[in-house]
Amino acid sequence: MPIEVLDNETNDQRLNQVTQALGSGMFVHVRNMLHDMAASDIAFILESSPPKTRQVLFQLIDQEHTGEILDELGEELKDTLITQMAPERVAKAAQNMDTDDLAYILRSLPDSVFNQVLQSMSSQDRARVEQALSYPEDTAGSLMNTDTVTLRPDVNIDVILRYLRIRGELPEATDTLYVVDKHDSLLGGIKISALLTCDPNASVRDIMEADLEGIPVGMSDTETAQLFERHDWLSAPVIDDDNRLLGRITIDDVVDVIREDAEHSMMGMAGMDDDMDTFGPVVKSTFRRSLWLTINLFAALLAASVSNMFEGTLEQFATIAILMTIVPSMGGVAGNQTLALVIRGIALGQIGQSNSRWLIGKELAIGFLNGILWSVLVFLAVWAWKGDIALGGLIGGAMLINMTVAGFAGACIPLLLKKLNIDPALAGGMVLTTVTDVIGLFAFLGLATIFLLN
Repeated sequence: MPIEVLDNETNDQRLNQVTQALGSGMFVHVRNMLHDMAASDIAFILESSPPKTRQVLFQLIDQEHTGEILDELGEELKDTLITQMAPERVAKAAQNMDTDDLAYILRSLPDSVFNQVLQSMSSQDRARVEQALSYPEDTAGSLMNTDTVTLRPDVNIDVILRYLRIRGELPEATDTLYVVDKHDSLLGGIKISALLTCDPNASVRDIMEADLEGIPVGMSDTETAQLFERHDWLSAPVIDDDNRLLGRITIDDVVDVIREDAEHSMMGMAGMDDDMDTFGPVVKSTFRRSLWLTINLFAALLAASVSNMFEGTLEQFATIAILMTIVPSMGGVAGNQTLALVIRGIALGQIGQSNSRWLIGKELAIGFLNGILWSVLVFLAVWAWKGDIALGGLIGGAMLINMTVAGFAGACIPLLLKKLNIDPALAGGMVLTTVTDVIGLFAFLGLATIFLLN
């Protein structure tokens, strides 16, 4: 009995239905199911399926919808599928794609395939590609679409309304029409709501917003997203250094940037790329994770070497070996709290040269006060547990040192990595863990050697 695809089904239900149908060999039925789904739902099913299933599903997708589906996929899976597509299919998919998405896809192609795709395109699409690729990745220019509707300031609103009726449709997510002069310099904009409710005999100049803010084409995509978030924009014009209108950025592209930045920070804390495919091949995934595991191994060996320096102390005081992990652990937690706060501040553009020193001082003070609080508590706990006031004092002193250093390091490390053009979200956690482990062990075992052995 055929499986019905209902409009209000969840993605999980659709995934189960498609999987069952494929398992039963109902390929024609699966093709019909995919034909009735939105591009975002098909992308979810592809990303949630093992590699072999993906290949079958991708072959069953209507080719005219390929571009829309590729737009919705994560970077790693998108790159994998594109490299397996024939150049003609890539060119056909590009016909219905936004300029920014088209540029991303073509950048990911090998040179030989890239040239074949260009040859398969029409002259109009080829011109779009060349313009889109002229802007660096991760800038406003790479997010920009050129499907803008422009107006001249001396035209009457009634004429504009008649023109729009003849045109028949507007580009997606259009909330503002931009006003330019004969040199395409941006003069302002008119909201669609204002256009529909104003006096039709008025001129464009009379009702336009002359203080419309344009986004420089070279601005980073993260800064662009911050502007959208701050001003609650739905779209914004993109301008060059001479204030000429080049295109516009819409909120759907900005949402993608925000989501990618969030995924990047989350995955970076584990030392993984934000575009890593959940159902990617085993061997490829293993090698991609091995880099940070290797680096972490050397960091762990560095911490172990500190313990080895105090081998004599550990041999004579077995209790120290039991308690030695407490200090690095507490320092690591305290440092990671500061690290997360600073990385978020950097991502939001809230931290700069004017306030970074104050922030470092604040986190150093917090680390010191936390160190006093928890050193007293751990001193009392160890004294009550082991009945050794000297040992409690040693671990309390080491706790104070490590938590103070952790607060300082948690603030300084991401700022330093940012200056070195190293992503703090990717490397900060590992560097901080190494610092708190080494300092924590060195402080505790060093104090124990000085005061207990000598």
